[in-house]
Amino acid sequence: MASNQETWLPENGNLKGLSREMRHGRTAHNMSSSSLRKKSDITLISKVPCNLFRKFLANLQEVILGTKLSVLFPAIFLAIAARYYGFGRPWVFALSLLALTPLAERVSFLTEQIAYYTGPTVGGLLNATCGNVTELIIAIFALAQNKIEVVKYSLLGSVLSNLLLVLGTSLFCGGVANLGKEQKYDRRQADVNSLMLLLALLCHLLPLLFRFAAAGAASSSAAIDVVGSTLNLSRASSIVMLIAYTAYLAFQLWTHRQLFEAQEDSDDDDVTSDETPVIGFCSGLVWLVGMTLIIALLSEFVVGTIEDASDSWGLSVSFLSIILLPIVGNAAEHAGAIIFAFKNKLDISLGVALGSATQIAMFVVPLCVVVAWIMGIKMDLNFNLLETGSLALAIIATSFTLQAWDNIQDTREYSPSEKEKLNQQYSHDPFALQQIECFNLLFFHFDWRTCMHGLPESY
Repeated sequence: MASNQETWLPENGNLKGLSREMRHGRTAHNMSSSSLRKKSDITLISKVPCNLFRKFLANLQEVILGTKLSVLFPAIFLAIAARYYGFGRPWVFALSLLALTPLAERVSFLTEQIAYYTGPTVGGLLNATCGNVTELIIAIFALAQNKIEVVKYSLLGSVLSNLLLVLGTSLFCGGVANLGKEQKYDRRQADVNSLMLLLALLCHLLPLLFRFAAAGAASSSAAIDVVGSTLNLSRASSIVMLIAYTAYLAFQLWTHRQLFEAQEDSDDDDVTSDETPVIGFCSGLVWLVGMTLIIALLSEFVVGTIEDASDSWGLSVSFLSIILLPIVGNAAEHAGAIIFAFKNKLDISLGVALGSATQIAMFVVPLCVVVAWIMGIKMDLNFNLLETGSLALAIIATSFTLQAWDNIQDTREYSPSEKEKLNQQYSHDPFALQQIECFNLLFFHFDWRTCMHGLPESY
């Protein structure tokens, strides 16, 4: 895969050669959200005589009107009015979920703007912290109300929606929209995220397996010890996961940053990436804090009204937590991943789906366990058999799908000129050449008998 990174050369006191994404800490999350942004016309605002008021209006236009989801911002005021004026609690739940959609996209925009001033490392750390701020805040408010099942279901749903819904839809839509093209992705980045997800799965399996291994205990005192031991094992596993995630961030932001670089083609992409920020550092920080506070308020509404919405709509709390909360909360990011898949930019789609799933599984989930430990709440990593099995199947299916996708790329049918190059390359190893040609027969001609009895000389 071609890379946008060139040699680092000092020029006017700055580093030259770094790609735009690496200089400003842009990741696949930022790139996916940028597909829903639009340029702001500041012609009328530039005519305002007062400088301070002009800057305020410019920031307001960039932050509020600079997204295609700006039509959803009135849902914030409607949710607050519904909450404090005694409207139906299911309405509060629905309006709060709807209002969280543009706020999550704006947080991604503001972290990118701040990264222009802080550099790629701090910007990457800021994005790693705020990338799934909606899920984290909802989980903390649910923990404060001792709704542990809502926390587990919502975080599990976030991982499953990223791996199955977002990644699956991106692969399908990208394949349909690019039938005559070869879709490529960086295998190394996918492998790193897959291994991190497998580590998270192992930490989830340990408490579950320990509980089943000790299920034969007869006395009640032994059962209490099992619960306490499972809780201690979950807390220890959470600390290990947080340490591993810290090492993963160092791998991503310092030692092997080029592997996670978000690719951008300016020739065929209508999403612009200006070299200068559109708002100032202090303004971006104030807007980020304000957006986070609004997300916290709406998250409190969501957690407090989820049972009422469940009773009113006839849907279980687990369904709302696993299906509805993750999809609506990150709808902008998910839509951006699918849009980039249509544009044959599979690296960005994989970065969104796998990166977000890794961040939730390795950072948000163990952090919630540690926060619950501090709050005196007994939350463990035991997500029950069905939920953990679903997580295991999703992770394993994703890993095998990406492995098969890469193998199909490697075993495509070769043209005569490519066959000649292969003959020269593997002239010293005829067995390897025979394997490659055998794969071509199997995948494209379904001629397994020829592979079993030897290849014809004319092939």
